[in-house]
Amino acid sequence: MTWWSGLLGFAAGLLISVVTAPVGVSGAVFLLPVQVSVLGVPSPAVTPTNLLYNVVAGPGALLRHHRTGRLRGPLTRLLIAGTVPGVVLGAVIRVFAVPGPRVFRLLVAALLLPLGLWLLLRTLRPAPARPSRPPSARGTTALALAVGVAGGVYGIGGGSLLGPVLVGRGAPVAVVAPAALAATFVTSAVGAFTYALLSLTATGDVAPDWFLGLSCGAGGLLGGHLGARLQPRLPETALRVLLASLATAVGALYAVQFLL
Repeated sequence: MTWWSGLLGFAAGLLISVVTAPVGVSGAVFLLPVQVSVLGVPSPAVTPTNLLYNVVAGPGALLRHHRTGRLRGPLTRLLIAGTVPGVVLGAVIRVFAVPGPRVFRLLVAALLLPLGLWLLLRTLRPAPARPSRPPSARGTTALALAVGVAGGVYGIGGGSLLGPVLVGRGAPVAVVAPAALAATFVTSAVGAFTYALLSLTATGDVAPDWFLGLSCGAGGLLGGHLGARLQPRLPETALRVLLASLATAVGALYAVQFLL
């Protein structure tokens, strides 16, 4: 990797995290295609590189949320309890089973595209007010476990999957965003460490690209802090529209990649 690649990675991490941090998305799901198609990171090294980005970028937004007291709450603990064992299992699957990316793209598109469109429609044309039933503790942990496995296999933080589902079930964005970012940070740290251990015994490009991961993460660190500062200034409706738009965009992106 050259210094030009590092600057490009820094700029990509900065721009992506500014937009995604207010709704609890680290931006790794958008950074993954950039690393593969533009920066040429080999597989499976792209997965731990993306996790390294989350580790470096995460404290920017988390520090802001910690100062406002938004990290305290049961949702954060439930998400971490599910995603941490999931990412370890996902890393083992990625190194030794190597599931194809087409299956992942199809699953993400099938989940996020209709979910994003539904959340956008529900926000712009709300249904008559009804008592919302928040997700159960057991269901939330099970969802986090599944997302953790996906994060370990493909190097995504999980906020892009957790956020739309939890908000669609009635949880406010202001509660979901800090919890999702905290789970992403802890899970990515565990996942990157797991890949570092697996690289000692496995063959091929298993270890992360440290230079690129740190460069992208430095941009995400700054962008995440700026995005977290923007969140309290944005109304709930705007945050829901932004989250729905991101989910729809990710789903459409992976649907196109699956069809090509």
